Amino acid sequence: MPEGTRKLGVLAIAGVDPYQEKPGEEYMNDAQLGHFKKILEAWRNQLREEVDRTLNHMQDEAANFPDPVDRAAQEEEFSLELRARDRERKLIKKIEKTMQKIEDDDFGFCDSCGIEIGIRRLEARPTADQCIDCKTLAEIKEKQMAG
Repeated sequence: MPEGTRKLGVLAIAGVDPYQEKPGEEYMNDAQLGHFKKILEAWRNQLREEVDRTLNHMQDEAANFPDPVDRAAQEEEFSLELRARDRERKLIKKIEKTMQKIEDDDFGFCDSCGIEIGIRRLEARPTADQCIDCKTLAEIKEKQMAG
């Protein structure tokens, strides 16, 4: 199932169905950690495949067009692809950092205040390292500093 596919009204990330919590279940138990590890691994693999496809595409399509407009158009296309791949490379690093947090048994808790981030927030953003309140405050501070 492709990324962004809806299943039961909730988005499936990287083709992995959302986690179904059981009543009274302990937060970040082995089943939950395994679920998020599966999401992160699938997501990382998708991104790596996209990087490989881009590399192959650029190698296959690279041509020395005699027309400067054609050459410029190809260079612009490659530039956009490289920027997208650079963002994905950074995301892969963040995914790997998050996977290390799972291994260190430190996943699912806010880096700022230590409370539970929450299953639904992690389903929406598996690399989240702050609860919604701390993230909101950080964004407000960032806007104030930029303004």
